[in-house]
Amino acid sequence: KILFRFVVLNNQTMYLMWTFGPTEDTYFGIEEDSNFWWWQYVWLSLLCMVPYTFEALLNFYPVSTTRLCTSNNDYLQSFLNILYPMSRLYVGKEIHESLKHAKDYMFFWITMIVFKLCFSYRFEVSAMVLPTLELTDDYINYHNMSFFRMSLLLVCRWLPQFLVYTIDMSIWYALWQAFAGTAVGLEDNLGSVRDINDIRDNFVRAPEAFCKKMLSDDAGSRKGSSANFNSRDSLNSVTEATKLLDSAESQRLQSYVNNLLDVRIQKWVMFSAAWNEVIDQMRQEDIISNRERDYLLFSRFDGFSQAIYLPVFQTAGVIDEVLTAIERPQEDIPLDSDAELFRPIIEHTTMRTAVSEVWELGSFVLVQLMGQVHNTDIASIMNLVLRWSESGTLCDHVKMGNMRKAMVQFKGLISVLEKSLKRRKPITKVKPVGVSQKNNRASVAVSQSLTKAAGGGIRRAISASSLGALEATSDFSAPEQGYTLQRQVHKTVIVDALRDQVREKFRNMISCLKGLLKNTNEDLESRDVLDRITFMLSMENGFMWDDAYASEQLDKLSKDDLVTKVLTKVNGLINYYPDDVEPKSKEAKRRLTFFVNSLFMDIPDAPRIQDMFSFNVMTPFYSEDVIYSKGDLEKTKDALGVSTLLYLQTLYGSDWKNFLERQGINDDNKVFSPKYLQETRMWASLRAQTLSRTVNGMMYYEKAIRLLANLERLDEDTTQDLLGEKFGYVVACQVYGNMKKNQDPKADDIEWLMHRYPHMRVAYIDSVRLNRAGESVFFSVLVKSNGNGEIQEVYRVRLPGNPIIGEGKPENQNHAIIFSRAEYVQTIDMNQEGYFEEALKMRNALQEFAKREGPLPMTILGLREHIFTGSVSSLANYMALQETSFVTLGQRVLAKPLRMRFHYGHPDVFDKLFFITRGGISKSSKGINLSEDIFAGYNNSIRGGTVGFKEYMQVGKGRDVGMSQIYKFEAKLAQGNAEQSLSRDVYRL
Repeated sequence: KILFRFVVLNNQTMYLMWTFGPTEDTYFGIEEDSNFWWWQYVWLSLLCMVPYTFEALLNFYPVSTTRLCTSNNDYLQSFLNILYPMSRLYVGKEIHESLKHAKDYMFFWITMIVFKLCFSYRFEVSAMVLPTLELTDDYINYHNMSFFRMSLLLVCRWLPQFLVYTIDMSIWYALWQAFAGTAVGLEDNLGSVRDINDIRDNFVRAPEAFCKKMLSDDAGSRKGSSANFNSRDSLNSVTEATKLLDSAESQRLQSYVNNLLDVRIQKWVMFSAAWNEVIDQMRQEDIISNRERDYLLFSRFDGFSQAIYLPVFQTAGVIDEVLTAIERPQEDIPLDSDAELFRPIIEHTTMRTAVSEVWELGSFVLVQLMGQVHNTDIASIMNLVLRWSESGTLCDHVKMGNMRKAMVQFKGLISVLEKSLKRRKPITKVKPVGVSQKNNRASVAVSQSLTKAAGGGIRRAISASSLGALEATSDFSAPEQGYTLQRQVHKTVIVDALRDQVREKFRNMISCLKGLLKNTNEDLESRDVLDRITFMLSMENGFMWDDAYASEQLDKLSKDDLVTKVLTKVNGLINYYPDDVEPKSKEAKRRLTFFVNSLFMDIPDAPRIQDMFSFNVMTPFYSEDVIYSKGDLEKTKDALGVSTLLYLQTLYGSDWKNFLERQGINDDNKVFSPKYLQETRMWASLRAQTLSRTVNGMMYYEKAIRLLANLERLDEDTTQDLLGEKFGYVVACQVYGNMKKNQDPKADDIEWLMHRYPHMRVAYIDSVRLNRAGESVFFSVLVKSNGNGEIQEVYRVRLPGNPIIGEGKPENQNHAIIFSRAEYVQTIDMNQEGYFEEALKMRNALQEFAKREGPLPMTILGLREHIFTGSVSSLANYMALQETSFVTLGQRVLAKPLRMRFHYGHPDVFDKLFFITRGGISKSSKGINLSEDIFAGYNNSIRGGTVGFKEYMQVGKGRDVGMSQIYKFEAKLAQGNAEQSLSRDVYRL
């Protein structure tokens, strides 16, 4: 082949010389002009280009390349061996992509190159043509113009243009990358949910997407119907209340129960369980406070009609929107039509649910506040209002335009109760004087009967999807006259500021309610409501006049946890606006936004837990920080005396306040007491680049599998067995053995992590000295916690010698991979972290390996990274922006449409069976494999694997934050690139 090339080059040179030589000369006995020799040169050059042209044409049908390279025809193979010596290798033959992917690839490059050439000709070349001609013309026409001067001027003119021409391809690639990356991101629905407001707008769609994509098909249907998701107390209350109803009402109750057990309710229940767990984990991480947690959680109240109640952050401010919708100018729609007036409310899921929740929970608060004495009147009034709502005659009885006035007073009442009951101290009880024992027994009997009616009516039958569906169960007649009240002869004055304030608020609310009623003189039902309201205000032994009774009721409410929770819920529902209940932490907003956004992306459907792919997580560790000690936190590094803990407290001020709140610490000096020392160390370590942060994040996979198994109704024993089968975590602590021998505190911290996370394993290299000559034998050892506070050795594998012969990190991974027992391995650096809500999606992400988007299998799955060190300094922010650009636009375009992404580091997931039979996930030769990660991508590509990149799941990543660290990192990249260019992997590629 080399000889053939030399002969062709020799003839090309002669033909070109003869083309510009004297025309009268004869060459090889052929007497022809220069035109003849020029065409000889052209035809010979075209002949040499035939193989390259043929190879280029094969790219339009990629599978043909594989068929040629794998053909068993001897003549074809001989031809390929001559023209393409690389074809003799056993790798790189079956690496073609599909025709669709090849078209996308060629379209990207052809359009970019055409644009580059057109732009360069128009603005770089064309502009230089006239000056060049003028300089040349001057040289020809003016004999005093030297050739050297003309050449120097031409070089000076053309050199800047030439330099720009040669390097501007990178500029156009960045532009094309932005265009392509944006298109791919829009196609994948990235950015459809960008902030908390977008979460609210899409929240009602989230349960459907969550159950469809992140739960298997039989989730919720195993072991019976969706009734299992509802609270047992709620069903018991429904069953008990059924006995109190006649046959017609029983049918309505059965219809309601069927609606409660509807599949949509079931999806909301399952989504709420996952959402609440996500919020609880955020609270454990101290990125939100207790109050923010309460606003973000779904609420559940035993014995109430609904299985769940929407989070306050979703319904805050909605009641004001409902009032605005009721008060809107009515131009074409008559005000006295319920259907038209309530249409925008009924059609809006959040509005409809908020109204239902305010009615049910507000009714419960009023019933509990007023007590047994007023149960009859309250139940009768509310049942009448529900009857009007069901019959569509609410506007005939109520002035809806005045609703806001009554709501303002109700807001004030709830606000006073919610703020004051928590810190209320019980008032000294005083026995009422002047009430006969007969009358007291009668009052109790009536109250008990009305409590049953209210419990079986109001609290049970408020639907989450309508304004009301309660059949009246009380007798709408005048107040019970079965007892008479006697005036108290002696009154004991009880000073109770809260009672007086609540009475004032309640009296104002009642006055506004009276003003809402229409036709009280003609309509008997409206008159009955007015009479009952008036009677409630005038009862001498009732809440408004009996000081002892009113104070006692408030004391009972202050001790009732259920009432306190309901008050918090109602207060947030009616008194707060969206900005008041949003989490203040940017990290919490970012994570929740990304989680909700990912639910609407293209995620593979989840298999059953039993059928999901198994995976292990592996983290290489040398001697970095594990958990900050007390000395580390108190150590100062500069003349200002700023300790590590003080620096972290300043950087994460809100997180520190949340930590103190969670631990119940009122004095910062107590954080280093024995009771709180370990938690303080963990809080600080979880905000630095430590091993504990990585381990804590990766063990969320275990919690996620437990939650998913619970949602899919698996028992505890089955779940425990599946955990050991489907998930494992191996930390490759290379020098853990030496740490133990040297009594390094880091070894104790590693053991503490193993005790805290029983499914965590530690692999290390142990050396045992054989004799005085210094000969040693080396072992790969796997240890774990035995559950009793001791470390147990699981495996010990003898090695042929010291495995550390290269860069260190690759050998650390390679010696530990034998202890993984799963089909797939996720490699995680020790400066990364995981999130619970992202761990829920790992089962779906593993299904990407079961899909084939082309002729070759996916063997590496890349995931999105979030750089969490951007807030440390301006340099760290620069590195975070640079890294974010690469891990979003950069890798996104490399994977699609270019299909040429490799492995650039963790947190990629590897097909373990593919890689352990093809050289492993890391190459460890010293020097040449300085950038060890990229060689896994090279090795994967030339052996017929493909690399995917999905952005519906993310992992946290720490980057360098100081100038010296950044410099060393960039130097490593530069040296690694230089070494790559010398490697046989790149040569084969």
